Formats: sequence, C-alpha cells, structure tokens
Amino acid sequence: MTDTARAVPQLELDISGMTCAACANRIERKLNKLDGVTAMVNLATERALVQGLGPDQAELAISTVEKAGYGAFVHDDEDDTWTQRAAEERSTSLRRRLAVASLITVPLCDITILLALVPGWRFPYWQLFCVLLAVPIVTWCAWPFHRATWRGLKHRSLSMDTLISLGATVSFGWALWTLFFPSRDAGYWLGFGRTPAGADAIYLDVAAGMVTFQLAGRYFESRARRQAGEVLHALGNLAVKEVRRLLPDGSAETVPAEALATGESYVVLPGERFVADGRITQGASTIDTSAMTGESVPAEVCTGDAVLGGTTNLTGRLVVLAEAVGARTRLAQMAAIADEAQRRKSRVQKLADRVTQYFVPAVIVLAILVGIGWFIASGSSARAISIAVAVLIIACPCALGLATPTALMVGVGRAGQIGILVKGQDALETSGRIDTVVLDKTGTLTTGVMTVTDVIPMPGHSPADVLLPAAAIESHSEHPIAAAIVRLAADLPTTAGRATGAVTDFAALPGWGARAKVDGVEHTIGRVELGGLPVVGDELPEQATAALEAAEAAGAVGVVVRRGQEVLGVVRVADQVKGSAKAAIDALRELGLRTVLLTGDSQRAADAVAAELGIDEVRARVLPDEKSAAVDALREQGRCVAMVGDGINDSAALATANLGIAMGRGTDIAMKSADLIVVRDDLRAVVDAVHLSRNTLRTIKMNLVWAFGYNIAAIPIAAAGLLNPLIAAAAMAMSSILVVSNSLRLRTYEPLAERSA
Repeated sequence: MTDTARAVPQLELDISGMTCAACANRIERKLNKLDGVTAMVNLATERALVQGLGPDQAELAISTVEKAGYGAFVHDDEDDTWTQRAAEERSTSLRRRLAVASLITVPLCDITILLALVPGWRFPYWQLFCVLLAVPIVTWCAWPFHRATWRGLKHRSLSMDTLISLGATVSFGWALWTLFFPSRDAGYWLGFGRTPAGADAIYLDVAAGMVTFQLAGRYFESRARRQAGEVLHALGNLAVKEVRRLLPDGSAETVPAEALATGESYVVLPGERFVADGRITQGASTIDTSAMTGESVPAEVCTGDAVLGGTTNLTGRLVVLAEAVGARTRLAQMAAIADEAQRRKSRVQKLADRVTQYFVPAVIVLAILVGIGWFIASGSSARAISIAVAVLIIACPCALGLATPTALMVGVGRAGQIGILVKGQDALETSGRIDTVVLDKTGTLTTGVMTVTDVIPMPGHSPADVLLPAAAIESHSEHPIAAAIVRLAADLPTTAGRATGAVTDFAALPGWGARAKVDGVEHTIGRVELGGLPVVGDELPEQATAALEAAEAAGAVGVVVRRGQEVLGVVRVADQVKGSAKAAIDALRELGLRTVLLTGDSQRAADAVAAELGIDEVRARVLPDEKSAAVDALREQGRCVAMVGDGINDSAALATANLGIAMGRGTDIAMKSADLIVVRDDLRAVVDAVHLSRNTLRTIKMNLVWAFGYNIAAIPIAAAGLLNPLIAAAAMAMSSILVVSNSLRLRTYEPLAERSA
C-alpha cells in the first residue's frame, strides 16, 4: 500500500432507520455525491464506511445521511454493541406491533364481514365500533410503513411501504367516509345478487389484514438480517483484550492489547491466546493452530518458530516478539475480509424491491386515472372513488408480501427439524445457482479427533507390548495424540510380563514426544524424521521405516515407541473421515456440483482424504486469508461457490463464498459467518441444505409469479367497475391462502438420510 493510500482519511458511521437494500443504496448515492468521497454502506451491520472524510468532518457526513431521511452517529469502537441494540430494538418494536395487530384483526374481520352480510345482526353504531377497533392497527401498528412512506415522499421516492401505507389509509378513510355519509343505494353486487346496504365497513377488513400480513413479513425479515450481521461482533470478541508485555528487567506488566507495539515482546501462558502475530524468542510448547490454519494436529513450537494471533498456547510458557499487531494481524484481516463480503451481499436488491420500483408508481397513477375516468363517465363521485379505491386495494401486495416470508418460515422450520439452520434469504437466492462446493477437511470431512488407526509391532512383540508402555507415558501428557493412545490402551488387559504403568522421571520432549521410566526401564515415544533421528538412537528397522512411510502417504501421523534403544513398534494416529462423508460427496456430485477440498493440512493428508471420498480437486497448505482468496479465484472463473467449514480459519472464506455452510459443532465465529448452519453431525445434511434451499427458492418464485399474476389480472377487473370491496377482500384473502398453502408443501421434504435408509 502506498503512502498516499494510507493518507486517505476515513470515517465510520452507525446508521439507523434502514429497512431494506434500497435504503442502503439511497444513503450511498447521497454520500458519494460529496466531493472526493467514496462510501460503502453495510445493511447487515448498519454501518457506513466513508472514505475521503475524517473524524473532523463527521458533521458533514451525518447531515448528508439525515437529509436522506436516516439517522447517523460516529461509530465508537468501544461500543460494539450499538448494532446489536439497534437490531434488537427494531425486532422488539415489530414484534409488539405484530402481536397487537394480530389480536385485533381476527375479531375485526369476523365482525365486519358477518355484520355486513347479515343486517339482522347489526347493532346500533356497529360501524363506529368496527372503526374504533381498526384505529390502533392503521395508526400505531402501521406506523413503520407510514414513516417510511413519508420519508420516501420527502425525497421523491416510492417503495413497497408506499402502497401498504396508502392502501391502509385509503381503505380506512373510505370506511370512515361511508360511516358519516352513508350511501342510499343498494349494496355491492356479488355476481349473484347485491349485499345489503351499509356493507361499506368491509374496507376495514382489507386495511387490518394488509397491515398484519406485512408486519409479519417485516418482522421475520428483520430477525434474519440481525443474525447475518453478528459475524463482525463475534470476530471482535475473539481478539485478546489484554497482554503481558515484557519489560527490559524481565518482568511483565498487563496492558491493553492495543498498547503492544511492533518489536515489543509479550508473554503467553498455557491456556492463553496469542494477541499478535510474531516469533517465539524463549520457551517451547504445544499450540493449537486449528483455529487459524486448519491443522488437525497441535503444533510443537520452540525458539524461532512463528505464531499467529488468535491461536492458543496449550502447555509451556512462551515469550513472543510481536511482528504484526492490531489491524495487521491475520485475525484483523479476516474481520476485514468478512466485512467486505457481507457488504457485497447486503447490496443485492430483493426481487420484490426491483419490481415495485416501477409497480408502485404505476398502480397509484392508474388508480387516479381510473377514478377520473369513471367520474367523467358516470358523473358520480361516490362511484368514481369506490372504483379507484378498489383498484388501489386490489393492487396492494398482500400476497406479494407473504410470498417470500412464508416460504422462508416454512423452509427454515423444516430445515430446523432436520438439523439445518437457514439464516437469511441470500442463502436461498444463491443456492439455486451453486455449481461448486468447497469443503474444509478438519472437523468438516473428518471428525477432528485423533484416533489410533494401526499398531505395527516389531518382530517378537505384540500390539499390547507397544501400546501399554506408550499409554503409561502418554497418560502424563495432554497432547491429542497422547489422548488417542491412552483411549485405545484402556481397552487392553494388563498381563504378566507387560508394563504395569508405574511411571517415573517423566520428561516432555518439545517438538518430538516424551521420555519416562516405565517399571524402572526407560521408554521413549515420539515422531521421527525419515531422513534422520532428532533423538539419540539406533537406525530404525526396515519395518518401522516402512510403517512411517505408509502413515505419511495416508496423511496420518506415525510415532515410534522404544524401550531403551530397542524399537517396540509404530503407532499410527489419524484424524478419521466421517462415516457420512462418502455418501455426502456422492450426492453432491449427483446434483452436478464440483467438489474442492481446501485445507491447511499437508498435501499428503489432503490427497489421501480426497482419494478416499472421490473429491474432484485438492488445495492444501492454505492459510485463512488464502482460503478466502481461493474462493474468490473460483468466483472469478465464473463459478458460484458454496463453502463448507467449521473453524475460525474458515470464517472469512464462508463469508466470501456465494453460500457459506458451517458445521454446527464448529466454532461460534464460523457459524456466524455462514448462511446455512448444519447442526447435526452428518455431512449428508449439507446435501439437504442445498436441496431444501433450492426447493424453498423455487417455492418463493412460484409465490411471486402467482402474486404478481393475481395483481395483473385483478387490476383490469377492478378498473372496469366489476370489483366491489367484498370481492376484493375475498380475492385478496384467497391469494394469500394460495401463497401460504404453496409454502406449506415444503414441510414434506424428506432428508437424504431417511431416503437412503
């Protein structure tokens, strides 16, 4: 990066009041009109990154956002919970309005329809009673739509909110008009006769139902978007807040992590995470790098080895020279990548928004023209207003508003029943175009738990002769390989002539293994280099060398067990492939999807897993930021990519991919980065996730086709004067019922595990 690029000032703002992608785009357009400013608005996190303005020019940016009709505040890094609070308050507000609207709408609709059709059951001031019932719905409950409409009108823009607000207002207004100025004419024509006079109150049914349905859709959309925006907050929580900075006299002081500078040293004790990328200057230990590199086996490190911030020190005390701090660490870069990926997704326009950009103003203009035409033709203002209102109401998108939320709710509900969490509509929109599935290895295709696969004793010894002393030594270690050996040996009986497990003089050998006396005889266990032994001893027997070479070729780890200088045998330990992995890969290929293995493990380990499962392509030794770059490279080739992972190291790639799928037993960060989360420990659920998402997307498209088709067909009928309020209400209800019924078909989806049983 050049000095000029570094010198460009930037400002981050928290934005309030956004309801859809159109809002984010409107704010971007306003900010980008400022001289020398490039702005990007993230709907998921409700933030705007404004490049070209510094903190001293915040008032200019804030006033520009406020002129667009939204609220803006300078983002405070110390108050990361702003977005969570704002999203929670919005969801709570929508939930309360929806609850009130639902409780009132049901009795209101029953009363208005029943009394409108049966005059004998009407009581004095029944219409006034219905109007009073409807007042809370069309005012307080519908306030979010009225507010958005007013804001849009001030800035000469229309949206779906405009039709909802206008339809509810006009419906309520017409019912109020007929209350004070009742028509003396006969009631509305039903096609087989006329309703009794005074049935005008039926418009209240339309107004209340419309607001309730739209609130339901908006509430569930808000919940999904809030979940999608949690990834950056989770990544921020992962960063270490304090660090033990080493002083010149050898002592350490605890300071905030941001106080650590490049070139300073800090101390990391067992169980703590590294705060910055750097190099070990003192000590030896075992570190868990799976969070950052995907390595399934903890790494043995000592002086001179490099470490990454975000990884965990397991055993020894280490002194680390900081080489990259703050925003330069890999962890911070992962957060930046995830932010950019989510920003790109948040700018995708919803199909309904794109259509209503033209549909809404066209309907309003048409209703006005129809009213004027009928007034000129008939000379009756009442008839002209009635027909114009019918056009406006029949065009109001109740079914359109239900088309996406209902399919999403049913699809998400069914997915939850079979162990899949769908976090948002972006996943459903994208899943139908997926042609490539990229899979992490450790914890995704494999169990992530080291297991002894083979015990190869040397001539004259049995497997128990190898395992029992090895387990006696390893019982004093917390290393994952040690745990695997101890678990297996626990199932073997201890018999005469074999080691009983009395261990003395235990010593860990960092980077190699361990040494101890078992029943008074010195034993060692650990890895070796095939080109030479790092620990004093004789050359390995041919059988041991062959066993180690076979382990390496299979992507496993081989450890040698010695008694004194005698080699007792080799224990092969590996991260086992999940039992459901093969069936899942086969099913993905049957769907026409290309599979790619992307891992931080060695090439041999990756090739072994790919060969066993039939994966098309392998990319090994890939670091976290390189994983997201690899996904980007596939996208640049024109592929639509789904990424399946489980670790922190996968979070940036999950966010970068068109569709992120996280295994539910993985890290919290990975799950928050993904679009889909597989809860059950069965890789076939990944296939179900893609399949069910495609079915849900297909259902949404069918719903939208019906909803738009209904409007297009019904508007001419209303404009011709053949549609009265009662028929309009019934048609609108029928349209909504059809949309909901179509969505409910998703409940019958049968998962792959049951189909193949």
